[in-house]
Amino acid sequence: MNPVLLTRDGGIATITLNRPDQGNAIDMDMARALDAAARDCAGDPAVRCVVLAGSGRLFCAGGDIAAFAAAGDRAGAFMHELASALHEAVLVLARMDKPLLTLVHGPAAGAGLSLALLGDVVLAGEAAHFTAAYTGIGLTPDGGMSWLLPRVVGLRVAQEMILTNRRVGAEEGARLRLVTRVVPDADLAAEGRAMAARLAAAPVRALGAARALLLDSSTRDLAAHLAVEADSIAAAGSGAEGREGVAAFLERRKPDFTRAS
Repeated sequence: MNPVLLTRDGGIATITLNRPDQGNAIDMDMARALDAAARDCAGDPAVRCVVLAGSGRLFCAGGDIAAFAAAGDRAGAFMHELASALHEAVLVLARMDKPLLTLVHGPAAGAGLSLALLGDVVLAGEAAHFTAAYTGIGLTPDGGMSWLLPRVVGLRVAQEMILTNRRVGAEEGARLRLVTRVVPDADLAAEGRAMAARLAAAPVRALGAARALLLDSSTRDLAAHLAVEADSIAAAGSGAEGREGVAAFLERRKPDFTRAS
């Protein structure tokens, strides 16, 4: 069984974690397959939006603990190799110049929570819940959790979630802004398709540039970031999307960014 499925529907690419019998736990094969799928999507100009989802009952249970145990005396080295492989995929998904939508239909734990957090838009079903999980088995976060979670929910909430291993349900996750919106479980797939279509119809190059600005905003001082913003809006304004958007506004019509990109 392929541990990661990649499907395309027009400009929407869907990456599905596909080890349902193992709760989509991440082993080395899955980490490498996720990286390959992410690079495929990032490098394909026909892809305008990427959706990350899971098969089976869980979104993702995190790392494959059985694989940790099987590594025996090499457990530390194995975890480093696995985390590094996963991190390659995380960086591609975070830095690609197109939006990422994550659909969380069930539990997301450990690195599964990290992957859920990566989405620019995160839709969660009512059955979803979120757990840092690492300290429960004597480990520390990976998958970018300790970088992403404080930026999404604030340091104090991140400290509680990671250090106490408290489970956060879908509705609380929405209140904490861990997720964008909670929808009924039966509606998650349809809501995901509608949101993906909306993102794919948007000015994708501009969205990609905005993603980069947001990702790097905490690493620059204001003056430096303002300079980058000026460069970015100038590039967008001289591009096909910017020209189409301005023309459509003045002509009082809906812009067609799919043709302009």
